[in-house]
Amino acid sequence: MYFEDEDEDENESVASILLCSLRSFVAKKSGVKPLNCYTCKLTPEQGASLKTFLEQAGFAFREVPYAAFAGDKGKVGVVFYNSGKLVVQGKETREFVEFVLEPEILKEAKLGYETVLNPDLLLPRLGVDESGKGDFFGPMCVAGVYVNAAVIKAWEDAGIRDSKNISSDKKIGELAELIRETPGCVTSVVPIGNDAYNRLHAKLGSVNAILAWGHARVIENLLGQQSRMNPPPVRAISDQFSRSKSTVERALMSLGKGIELIQRHKAEEDAAVAAASILARHEFVSRLKQLGNTFGVELPKGASTATIDAGKKFVEMHGVEKLGMVAKLHFKTTQVVTDGGSQ
Repeated sequence: MYFEDEDEDENESVASILLCSLRSFVAKKSGVKPLNCYTCKLTPEQGASLKTFLEQAGFAFREVPYAAFAGDKGKVGVVFYNSGKLVVQGKETREFVEFVLEPEILKEAKLGYETVLNPDLLLPRLGVDESGKGDFFGPMCVAGVYVNAAVIKAWEDAGIRDSKNISSDKKIGELAELIRETPGCVTSVVPIGNDAYNRLHAKLGSVNAILAWGHARVIENLLGQQSRMNPPPVRAISDQFSRSKSTVERALMSLGKGIELIQRHKAEEDAAVAAASILARHEFVSRLKQLGNTFGVELPKGASTATIDAGKKFVEMHGVEKLGMVAKLHFKTTQVVTDGGSQ
């Protein structure tokens, strides 16, 4: 999809590396953030680890001459040649290198020039994100994180990235602890329990309205701790979950109205938002487990067949009237669980 076949001729191999290097150089000099091509050497062990990751992440594998394996997903393609050379190419190359290759395979950060080319990455700011929005069981949790240049530097090799790219709950917990213990980092988490969530949905009428309230509440909580922030934040960044950016802007409270709010798609690429996503996910996973222990039913994440089975078991044990204590009742799953309808 992204690559031409590798010839055994050494000159062609060198030319391939030079081409990638030239593209990267041009991208850097022009200030363009996307890195469209990346090459490096992997050990056989690293190559095996990468292949395992690609399999688990759902990459589509294909045959490439002289390659041990090659796979594509979304806007990134990966080829690992028998020589040990790895080539990553496509519009999502930077994301793959920073959030998968470096923390999971290489165990080191090599793209260290980002903060030089883009000083905004070191600006003091707030990042906000949520977890549990698409899960039938459990609360919705919104988290916020304040970062400054020192915090960002402290996280360079820590693997702080979008929680959706971290499959292990144990790893989420470890990173959440690291984030909270990082000197200079200030955090806030607002869990919206199921009872409160269901009342808010009945009152506000949409998930986006609840999200807007949660994001605004977290920003307000963080700005209430400005005495701990040095220097003070210049902006707050969050994912744009609503078609209209005014949805969150209208929900901002007194302190929140005094800070620049930036909403954009893929906001989790920002370290502050990525850290917030980890804290939110950790809070969600922890509270979901607590709910399961309290009611004696294992409550799965997401909304699937396993979710329906667990919901029916819960209703059998505790009755329909208590379902709202553990579930988001506006989901179609509620009807399936309570009256046997089809989802």
